[in-house]
This record gives sequence, C-alpha cells and structure tokens, in this order.
Amino acid sequence: MDEEPLVRWDWIGRNWPTIQELLADHVVMALVPVLVGLLIALPLGLAGVRWRWLYQPTVGLMNVIYSLPSLAVFIVLIPLTGLATRLTVMVPLTFYAMAVLIPAVVDGLGAVPDHVRQSAVAMGFTPLRRLLQVELPIAVPVVLAGLRVATVASVSLVSVGALVGRGGLGYLFIDGWQRQFYTPIVVGIVLVVVLAGIADLLLILAQRLLTPWSRARRSA
Repeated sequence: MDEEPLVRWDWIGRNWPTIQELLADHVVMALVPVLVGLLIALPLGLAGVRWRWLYQPTVGLMNVIYSLPSLAVFIVLIPLTGLATRLTVMVPLTFYAMAVLIPAVVDGLGAVPDHVRQSAVAMGFTPLRRLLQVELPIAVPVVLAGLRVATVASVSLVSVGALVGRGGLGYLFIDGWQRQFYTPIVVGIVLVVVLAGIADLLLILAQRLLTPWSRARRSA
C-alpha cells in the first residue's frame, strides 16, 4: 500500500472554493480587530500621555486581559455573543491588539522631543494641528512597529477560534487532525504564514510611505 503523501494536490483543487471562503473569513476576523483596536488605542494612548496617572492602570488592565488564554476567553463569551460567530473571536482579539497598541502609541508620542513641540507652539500651531502634523508623524515608526506585532498575532490567534466553531483557516487544522489527513493542515499553515507575511510587508510599505524623511536620511 502506497504511503499517503504529505500534500494531496487533487484535494486542494477540489476544495479550493471552500479554502477561499475560509481565507476570506480569516482575513476579516484577523484585521478588523486590529483596526478597531488601533482606533481605540489612539485616544487612550493620547490620554495616557496627557494624564500619566491614567496610563499604568490602563496598561495593567490590558496586560491582564492579554495574559488570559484565548480559548478560555472565547468560551466565556459564547453565552453573550453566541457559538460559531465572528464576534466571539473578534472581541478578544480587539483587546489583545489594544494591549500591544496602547503602549506603542504612548511610547511613540513620548519619543517626540520637547524642543520639537516647543517649536510647533512658537510657530502658532494649535494643539490639534501639532498632534496631526508634528507628533503623530514622528510617532509613526513606533506605532507601526506595535501594529505589526498586533497584526501578526491576530492572524495567528484567529485559528484558535476553530475550537468554538469559527476560526477561518483554523477549520483546516481541526478537519485534518480529526481525519488524520495532513493536506488541510499543511494548506492552513502555509496560508496563515503567507497571510501574516503579506500583512507585515504591507505595514512596512505603509511606514515607508508615511515617513519619507527616513528614506531621504538613509539616501543621504
């Protein structure tokens, strides 16, 4: 009897539409929490810079949430958000993203030199204009570094949601393991790695586009 190959290409061809659906579901559940987490982390990070007493309790709470096992959080949320729903997976991932992004926002804004802020004030910049045109652009590299970590982690953690009925490509892991059939597992691993790599490369490209002065400095 011939040994079962590691990858059955004919299985991939027959199931490609299903794989595409799982991939699209995985992308939505991975990236939406990061975007929502960023939208929440920006004002919380600004508040943490403005009122330092608020920063430590906020980060402490986020760290406690980040330390919780993702599967346990998914299970706890099932009575509230339902079994096999996107919300059950996306809500915890949003908090995990915030745990990474809030310190990144605070560290990025904290790295802005005081003399730069003072120069902006002397030039008549309003607080909002100073934030948008001076402080945030300088903080972009640090914030995007945190965003890269949060994105890659989110792409990976979505797969755990398959254990509660909604995990995108994680379904391939469960299906392959239950049937002792390794092709779905290999396909799922490869696609998760490729998706994480593409997301990371896009964020690197975004950083280069948003910080043209860094390219000019390297060229000089």
